[in-house]
Amino acid sequence: MRWGHHLPRASWGSGFGRALQPPDERIPFLIHWSWPLQGERPLGPPRAFIRHHGNLADSASRFGRHGRLFPSASATEPIQRYRWNLAEWFSRLPREERQFGPTFALDTVHVDPVIRESTPDELLRPPAELALEHQPPQAGLPPLALSQLFNPDASGRRVQTVVLYGTVGTGKSTLVRKMVLDWCYGRLPAFELLIPFSCEDLSSLGPAPVSLCQLVAQRYMPLKEVLPLMAAAGSHLLFVLHGLERLNLDFRLAGTGLCSDPEQPEEPAAIIVNLLRKYMLPEASILVTTRPSAIGRIPSKYVGRYGEICGFSDTNLQKLYFQLRLNQPDRGCGSGVSAAPAQRDNLVQMLSRNLEGHHQIAAACFLPSYCWLVCATLHFLHAPTPAGQTLTSIYTSFLRLNFSGETLDSTDASNLSLMAYAARTMGKLAYEGVSSRKTYFSEEDVCGCLEAGIKTEEEFQLLHIFRRDALRFFLAPCVEPGRAGTFVFTVPAMQEYLAALYIVLGLRKTTLQKVGKEVAELMGRVGEDVSLVLGIMAKLLPLRALPLLFNLIKVVPRVFGRMVGKSREAVAQAMVLEMFREEDYYNDDVLDQMGASILGVEGPRRHPDEPPEDEVFELFPIFMGGLLSAHNRAVLAQLGCPIKNLDALENAQAIKKKLGKLGRQVLPPSELLDHLFFHYEFQNQRFSAEVLSSLRQLNLAGVRMTPVKCTVVASVLGSGRHALDEVNLASCQLDPAGLRTLMPVFLRARKLGLQLNSLGPEACKDLRDLLLHDQCQITTLR
Repeated sequence: MRWGHHLPRASWGSGFGRALQPPDERIPFLIHWSWPLQGERPLGPPRAFIRHHGNLADSASRFGRHGRLFPSASATEPIQRYRWNLAEWFSRLPREERQFGPTFALDTVHVDPVIRESTPDELLRPPAELALEHQPPQAGLPPLALSQLFNPDASGRRVQTVVLYGTVGTGKSTLVRKMVLDWCYGRLPAFELLIPFSCEDLSSLGPAPVSLCQLVAQRYMPLKEVLPLMAAAGSHLLFVLHGLERLNLDFRLAGTGLCSDPEQPEEPAAIIVNLLRKYMLPEASILVTTRPSAIGRIPSKYVGRYGEICGFSDTNLQKLYFQLRLNQPDRGCGSGVSAAPAQRDNLVQMLSRNLEGHHQIAAACFLPSYCWLVCATLHFLHAPTPAGQTLTSIYTSFLRLNFSGETLDSTDASNLSLMAYAARTMGKLAYEGVSSRKTYFSEEDVCGCLEAGIKTEEEFQLLHIFRRDALRFFLAPCVEPGRAGTFVFTVPAMQEYLAALYIVLGLRKTTLQKVGKEVAELMGRVGEDVSLVLGIMAKLLPLRALPLLFNLIKVVPRVFGRMVGKSREAVAQAMVLEMFREEDYYNDDVLDQMGASILGVEGPRRHPDEPPEDEVFELFPIFMGGLLSAHNRAVLAQLGCPIKNLDALENAQAIKKKLGKLGRQVLPPSELLDHLFFHYEFQNQRFSAEVLSSLRQLNLAGVRMTPVKCTVVASVLGSGRHALDEVNLASCQLDPAGLRTLMPVFLRARKLGLQLNSLGPEACKDLRDLLLHDQCQITTLR
């Protein structure tokens, strides 16, 4: 979990989080706030904006005054209703975006990723073997804003079709959503009508014939009245085709015939092909988003401009994103309490200093999706935690946001889930790193895990697609001194999450375990038939050996079944040994380690000549427990990584047996908190009550009790029934809010130690209520 480095005190600058810094002269487009809908627009292309919910009617009326195609009231009203409906639809974000409050909603703040124009020659150039290094674009191709995508090219020719491509996590979906909302609020006046299509939706229609007009009318009913004017819209009509990799397009005339009539029924893929050919609605503008592996599905002669979505390739964009997100109030988190402004300001300052140090976290936050994960983790660590929110669920939700419904290759008949492929390959690399206690991987290490077991041409093709589209999402080049040529997981905790997923899915198997289940099933079926024959023969013939042979055949399936079951025992044994590893006893608890990894640690840097610290993988067993919870298994099933209920039950039983044997030993405070955190992530009160029934002393002295740690302890131990002989929370920086959270645990304690905390006079009322409670068992209070 080492992401940051020890930072010198002298490098701590003045408050970045207090106010926006002036724009950098070298990057004049960095900070341009959105303009009011009735005001004037800034000169430069916008990079960040706050969307005013503003007056859609005002923007629509301004659009109507300058409109050229729909000036009549009969056409303006449907367009205005369409704008309302579209804005409402695209403002409805996934639950993962909203579960942390409006801080994480697109309609609050947004920072545009950098878009660099590419040439066809660059696209045809074979990528690097691992496709991890981000190649800097040519100096003559400046960044593009959304409003500049359809500007004339270098030769002065009009651009009608733009293809934007980017790997998983660079922000293609968010960019499309933002562009549609911009149009709804009148910020794209060049287009009088914008019609977005999801290629995933179009691919689900199959080969059933349908016309373009029917497609539009079915999805956007208000446009039914203006469909006759669509052909005359020319370049002021914009089609947005999002996720082209979901469609199989055939531009050969033998495969897809010509069709210019928008009312002629054709296969959905044929309609898209003729739109891109400029044979249907030849004057219309088209914006396409796709993963890099699918760029070649559109012949370059039909594309006017290519643009690569480069993410936050500048640290200033990363800092701007974090400032906008983390400085928003935490309304709607479900607890009625929000983090103090001073605390949010301090988080932004520390994160900014860590980014300025050009550490690994800056390389990870090149992907906007990982900036979201950093904000979500900090929100979990430092803000009131919503009920049921766990660290494992944050990482699982993060993967659903990026991989939900994604297949590795839509042209492949296996229809393999992209996340399932990542779990098999990246999970193997992650687990090998955890088992050998290393976080740095050579190119040979990576290639060995990616190419293991590949024999056919189809498998090599799938590997090539994964390398181009998703490998950069999981791995990044190491930027630490002396580590050139090695790779690390983009986020350190992701290595432990994927290693846990690899184990829980049962992907790690020995040869005997791989064939054991099949042999057991086969022998079971054959044994039934043979046993029946031998039973008849034993009755008819006086052969003494037949009954013995008869019993042996019955035993074979059981033996193989037990061999397969031993794998679950091994999983539990490995998990418990990792959790109770003695050399890790005096580390900080995992929650503090995660915070230090993201925000950096105050103090001098470690000298380069000093031996490296031992790698700690305490999150690995915790994630294993979290992945077995019902909620996370349901989300993983949506990602194409199902965990069967029976497998989860057997794993839980094996873990319970091991925890029952090893969990009775007295643990240091930080390790005891990690043990409780494992139970919190597991989300099974009955399981925790049985395992922790022998716990009589809760000694967390010296552990910094943050709001999330108080929530963890109260959630795991608050519902128990047995009394606690002693609860020691001395020197825990406990405040009155934490005291109230831990009240259910205190009621079960006989001896309670709260000395050397930050309670103050305001805690007297809470202590009085505790002592006067009818269920209070306290006899000694310090």
